[in-house]
Amino acid sequence: MAVLRTLGAAGVALVLAAGPAAAAPSPPPAPKPQITDAEVDAALRHLDAYVAEVMKRTGVPGISVAVVYRDRVVHLKGYGVRRAGDAAAVGPDTVFQLASLSKPVSSTVVAAGMTDPAGWERPVELPGFALKDPWVSRHVTTADLFAHRSGLPDHAGDLLEDLGYDRNHILGRLRLEPLTAFRASYAYTNFGLTAAAEAVARQHGVSWQKLNEDLLFKPAGMSSTSTTFAAFEKAANKAVTHVRNPDGTWSARYVRDPDAQAPAGGVSSTARDMARWMRLQLGNGVLDGRRIVGAAPLEATHAPTIVSRQPSGPAGTPGFYGLGWNVSYDDAGRLRLSHTGAFELGANTNVTMLPLEQLGIVVLTNGAPVGQADAIALDFFDTAEHGRASTDWLALAASLYAQQLDEAGSSTDYTKPPAGAAPARPDSAYTGTYDNAYYGKLTVTAREGAAPGTGLTLSLGPGPLRFPLTHYQGDTFSFETRGENAVGRTGVTFKGAGTDGATVTVEYLDANGLGTFRRS
Repeated sequence: MAVLRTLGAAGVALVLAAGPAAAAPSPPPAPKPQITDAEVDAALRHLDAYVAEVMKRTGVPGISVAVVYRDRVVHLKGYGVRRAGDAAAVGPDTVFQLASLSKPVSSTVVAAGMTDPAGWERPVELPGFALKDPWVSRHVTTADLFAHRSGLPDHAGDLLEDLGYDRNHILGRLRLEPLTAFRASYAYTNFGLTAAAEAVARQHGVSWQKLNEDLLFKPAGMSSTSTTFAAFEKAANKAVTHVRNPDGTWSARYVRDPDAQAPAGGVSSTARDMARWMRLQLGNGVLDGRRIVGAAPLEATHAPTIVSRQPSGPAGTPGFYGLGWNVSYDDAGRLRLSHTGAFELGANTNVTMLPLEQLGIVVLTNGAPVGQADAIALDFFDTAEHGRASTDWLALAASLYAQQLDEAGSSTDYTKPPAGAAPARPDSAYTGTYDNAYYGKLTVTAREGAAPGTGLTLSLGPGPLRFPLTHYQGDTFSFETRGENAVGRTGVTFKGAGTDGATVTVEYLDANGLGTFRRS
């Protein structure tokens, strides 16, 4: 019976058909460490020069890097400045916003609150949170949401955050999002993970920040790490966020407050603190001889949970997502854990670890993503493993970020109306209030005395945010998007303008079919 339970009936039939003399195939040998101390030393000697090269090629103002090897911090250094144009230097204790590097930090906290890995499979119970399918709502677990396999669409809820809605409002609207196959499809969702983390904190009877402090930050000695934007803002030694100008210079033009999605993108920390966290990860939950996280719940975060990237060809390998981690295996069978963080409003971070080699690197930067953090991590490991970089990692990473931005934009160039474009109707045909169950109220107002179609303003969100409309053709206008998920100019199309059943569809809000507002 033990054999039947293990192999199943079909498996038993195959064993019997092979005959009594057949032996089960031997498993492949376990992978062995391949990087020597000398090779790590060579990669460390190369690191300063490569960071300098990245800063020269990108102009990014500040970078901080930590490397951990065999439970020792073997590199801890800051480069550049905290704010462009100022002299204050970046150091190991400069606080950076981590962006999505927050996710593996958050999964560490959740694991620390568990006695066994079965806790990851607990259904999520959070007042106000539900998904469109009631069955999925009852069965979705912490693991499902940390692995982005709930069926929620890519980045569900992020545009609500851009419009100024708070966490509770956003989580309450996720029930309107269309779902794909539960546990069979991967889509990266900040607010799905946030819902799971908030539910865990509620189970413990504390806030998410307090849970982090109690289970990770204080026990691990991460004294400069927080999940609140207020703590980041209050830090005297912090690196502000920057975006790149058309002439290649960098400016501190935006402030990114990620409190609404704190478990997914709201952690701030230093290279020194993150080095301690990497030691904890590579030590399987033990730091400085003290167990802080249970081995089994932490190991569960490192296991592949869903395919996140299909192989690109016969020789390609798939990518996986674990619980807050990108998980992959190299040709030698070694586990590689990594995660990137990126704020288009001014931050790029990366952590990469080879647990078998007991080697990890974290890179924090105060510039919008142009490949800088990823390139430094990739070049370091490439140099450690092969003696030199196998490609120009900065050029490759930069091209991928640029491609993502291009794909997010509209296929229509709204700055170039077609020849003979139809004129706009009188402003009164468009002005008024329009309602939408997901995005809330939209209003269109007109400036008195303006020519038809030239003085319209669209307002969205609780603030609200106001966007001047530019006429394109007929009943179609455009405006310049703002915020973390800005995509340049987007279209605004009115249908039935001037009638009681009039609607307006905002193009960049409509990716999931939720962007149409009806006149109230």
